[in-house]
Amino acid sequence: MEVKFLIIAKQFNCLKKKTGILFFCTLLFASAFSQRAHFSLATDVSLFRSFQKGQRYWSLGQTITGQFNFTPADAFYAWFTYSSNGKFTRLQDATAKSILTTPQQVSYTNYARVRFNHISMGWKHYLKGAYNAEDTWNIYGYAGFGLMFGIAQNIHSVAIDSADYDIPVWSGKAKFMRLTLDLGLGYEIPVGGDIYFYMEGRALVPTTDYPSRYLFINENAPFMGSVNTGLRLLF
Repeated sequence: MEVKFLIIAKQFNCLKKKTGILFFCTLLFASAFSQRAHFSLATDVSLFRSFQKGQRYWSLGQTITGQFNFTPADAFYAWFTYSSNGKFTRLQDATAKSILTTPQQVSYTNYARVRFNHISMGWKHYLKGAYNAEDTWNIYGYAGFGLMFGIAQNIHSVAIDSADYDIPVWSGKAKFMRLTLDLGLGYEIPVGGDIYFYMEGRALVPTTDYPSRYLFINENAPFMGSVNTGLRLLF
């Protein structure tokens, strides 16, 4: 089991390095064409919700987004998001590994915290209006891929020996990583001086489920939704 998790950890590190290189190269590519493109910088505050039953929580976050428009309606985007700790509790049962162990089952409360950072790159398309509209409102959509890297922390209400019991989630702290499909829909209005106010909803859908003993649910988790409000500055 330990060997398996060491292999997974190495895969995580390799994936993280490759994604970082891809992200850096993409930004360089976009910068090279910035003279023909129009650049915007945006920042917003976010309200996040984790939707998995048994692992639901609220948290706050912030996103910084760079946007390169190559046509009035189409743009390449890249964003970085970080979130605060999301907290939740769950009643758990640890089961004895041997029939000679007493008691055969130990009930406890798991106090969990989860936070994450997220990098996303993809395509933004204006369904109505344009990136530089001066006297009308805009509606736009997002589609892209991202990398979520976070930390899960668990505290058990009672001490349980993992040598004697099978524990659903381990006590302590560990990192986790997910590739995501990122979707969004937004509304935007100009407020003057090349500044735009926007509101949007986003969904971060995990496409990988590398196992973590510190997350109760690993499959398609954490599946995050958010409501974002912020300002975009057109340069």
